[in-house]
Amino acid sequence: MTRLPRITRNPKAPRIRRILAAALAVGTTAALVGGCSDEGAPVTFDTPRSTATADRAGAPSTTRTPGAPGANVPETVLPTGPKASFTTANTLDDGTKIGVTTLAGAKSGFTGKVWVWAPKQYFDPKYADSGFPVLVALPGGNGYPVNYWMGTDLKLQSSISAWSQEGKSLPFIVVMPVLNPDDKYYYDGSDIPGQPRMGTWLAEDVPDFVRANFRTFKSRDGWAFMGSSSGAFAGLKAVLQHPDTFKAVIASGPDTVPDSPLWAGHEAQRQANNPEKLAKALGTKPDTKENRVYLAFQIGTEESGEPRLRSFMKNFTKGPVKTRLQVIQGGGHNAKGYIRGMGDGSMEWISRQMQGPVPSP
Repeated sequence: MTRLPRITRNPKAPRIRRILAAALAVGTTAALVGGCSDEGAPVTFDTPRSTATADRAGAPSTTRTPGAPGANVPETVLPTGPKASFTTANTLDDGTKIGVTTLAGAKSGFTGKVWVWAPKQYFDPKYADSGFPVLVALPGGNGYPVNYWMGTDLKLQSSISAWSQEGKSLPFIVVMPVLNPDDKYYYDGSDIPGQPRMGTWLAEDVPDFVRANFRTFKSRDGWAFMGSSSGAFAGLKAVLQHPDTFKAVIASGPDTVPDSPLWAGHEAQRQANNPEKLAKALGTKPDTKENRVYLAFQIGTEESGEPRLRSFMKNFTKGPVKTRLQVIQGGGHNAKGYIRGMGDGSMEWISRQMQGPVPSP
């Protein structure tokens, strides 16, 4: 098979801006090398309520989320196991840990690293019987071998912690898988024929892994994506392909059509992974609570792409497809600006649509 040229070598490639986003990983790498004194030490996310279930090899265990009598809240899914082994990748100022493990995807056949973080509320005894919402965070660039959201330099996790105290965000479990199987091509977060099945990895294997290790919600009300650049495209597509599993996405500086060179010769499959086609189809369905998805777009005033996103919103904000645009003043095509936009409104908007943890009575 003739090797395709590296997409990063083409200065006119539609996603050349993603390469700039990838440069943020340099700062993350520095944090990895010198920032965490207990880096590599074992870490666990077990709590007394979850451990007994995670150690079982049986079927998933579910329980009604506690709250006011008769409260209409989703079921909590207790960890099903098998339990993963995590090591410390970073430690936040509040003492919470970002752990890392290697996941062998049973459905995709792909094996890659996944970083995870749970907020302080996850370990609070008053939430011991409650599920927590999950945010799958995807990086820009190739997103391999490191997902740059796992670094403390961008302050994703510490921002979510602060926002949750301010009522601007739910206390999400943040899950950060690698985006691509290598650093040579873009795979569009898709199952491209003849290539590693990255669409299945992101939309099925990673959520299965989270359910195995954390208290989550059975309902899609507890599942969302966020991402920048190439990761934004992959998260946007995943929500539109699987609206029965995921409810929302924060898509920062995304493309809205698949353009990996690996689609060559597979046009039908490429169109089946086209967010514009997927949004158009979903927009014809009844505008019911069960069908609604929430697409929070972000774009900086110093980058291109706003006309493209406004066109997408004009054409596809129909029926159950709900959209919002956060324009980041002075923002460029970079993750730090996107964090600012999330704090200015995007995170609060998707949080209002989702299910948060419910304390015991």
